[in-house]
Amino acid sequence: MTAPHPRHRRALAIPAGLAVAASLALLPGAPATAAPAAEAAPATATDGTSLSYVVNVSPGHRPSATVRRAIAKAGGTIVTSYDRIGVIVVHSANPDFARTVRKVRGVQSAGATRTAPLPSAATTDTGAPQVLSGKDLAAAKATSAKAEGQDPLESLQWDLPAIKADKAHEKSLGSEKVTVAVLDTGVDDTHPDIAPNFDREASVNCVAGKPDTTDGAWRPSASESPHGTHVAGEIAAAKNGIGMTGVAPGVKVSGIKVGNPDGFFYTEAVVCGFMWAAEHGVDVTNNSYYTDPWYFNCKDDPDQKALVEAVSRATRYAEKKGAVNVAAAGNENYDLTSDEITDPSSPNDTTPGDRTVDPSKCLDIPTQLPGVVTVAATGAKGLKSSFSNYGRGVVDIAAPGGDSTAYQTPEPPATSGLILGTLPGGKWGYMAGTSMASPHVAGVAALIKSTHPHASPAMVKALLYAEADATACTKPYDIDGDGKVDAVCEGPKNRNGFYGWGMADALDAVTW
Repeated sequence: MTAPHPRHRRALAIPAGLAVAASLALLPGAPATAAPAAEAAPATATDGTSLSYVVNVSPGHRPSATVRRAIAKAGGTIVTSYDRIGVIVVHSANPDFARTVRKVRGVQSAGATRTAPLPSAATTDTGAPQVLSGKDLAAAKATSAKAEGQDPLESLQWDLPAIKADKAHEKSLGSEKVTVAVLDTGVDDTHPDIAPNFDREASVNCVAGKPDTTDGAWRPSASESPHGTHVAGEIAAAKNGIGMTGVAPGVKVSGIKVGNPDGFFYTEAVVCGFMWAAEHGVDVTNNSYYTDPWYFNCKDDPDQKALVEAVSRATRYAEKKGAVNVAAAGNENYDLTSDEITDPSSPNDTTPGDRTVDPSKCLDIPTQLPGVVTVAATGAKGLKSSFSNYGRGVVDIAAPGGDSTAYQTPEPPATSGLILGTLPGGKWGYMAGTSMASPHVAGVAALIKSTHPHASPAMVKALLYAEADATACTKPYDIDGDGKVDAVCEGPKNRNGFYGWGMADALDAVTW
């Protein structure tokens, strides 16, 4: 079997015709905003090859005069500085900028966050959302009318009973004092299933690498990806008699826009997102993306090493301030513990080419960073999704992410093996990917935090793993039934490469 290999994000484009209202496409993102007039404009060159960089220095104080002078001398303009973690965002048209500043006393690492000039090159992502059809909407409403207390589309959500969320909701919907931040392509907070639970104070546009707090800047435009809105609905769509129900329909959700208009999630935006979440009381962050342009960032490359360091500092800071960081494992059916992996997609913002990487030295960030909860996807039959990455000691937990109905067909009345979510403009539709698994776990983490409001991130994670339903390896794993093994699972029932500690359990989250 050849695993689906989307060029970019953690959500898969599923061909139309696979069940009701097929999928949503990969991820375009959010508009960058101009820097305030008081700040200098980014450096530019006559050929337009200005790039963005991160410069990592000792955290805890303003960059030294030596470092600031060296940045300017090397042709750089400081966009912003996250002094608490020692990460400086710089624009420069000098191709030797990073190499030059790495030699400066006080600079610990520095690297380009992209290979395409500012603004980035356009992507080749394809696909468009296919909205839930009127026929299936009516059928779902008719079914739900027979089930007391269900939202109209809940009968299509096979994923909720898969993690016992339906039973959990009989006991608790979660606390409005808990906020889950969706670091993604933006969230449409006007959607009737999201508006009741939206946290505006914890929402922002971080695409330019620094916060844009303009009202509504966190929303996707009409031409941008619905991915973040879909994820937000999976987490916290309100139980309000409209549409669908989220895993934690009583908690708050915020939108932190980190994907740019071309669909790229660059380091400076990701760092900004985690820092914003940290400083605004967020309890859980959901991260259904990888940090572009490298699928794997190798620490023996000085540029990529700097990106790993910058994002690592941001995730650690967010956790220190109280956030549990949850991330998607990826959709390439990679064994992330193998000796080597061929990565054909990097750098994805210019000209990608095959490169062989050592997963022990080259990390998919943020999902493989220490402390981050790494989530694998399962389908409607509870098996690892055909596309989901895996690896013992890498995958922490599993949750529904959907799969082709040809591989894993749900029980009626559900009609699609994909995951239902909210779409901009008050609509609903399906997607599949570890992008969809991660928000299920983020929702369960939010329920745990609701049940144990004083629990630290370490305690929330410990409960998340202890409460998971241990799931044995699938052996042999021949998901397409062609007689060939498609992936090899290693490890015991409660700690293996496909399911980690097991399937996330929302019922235990509100009863333990």
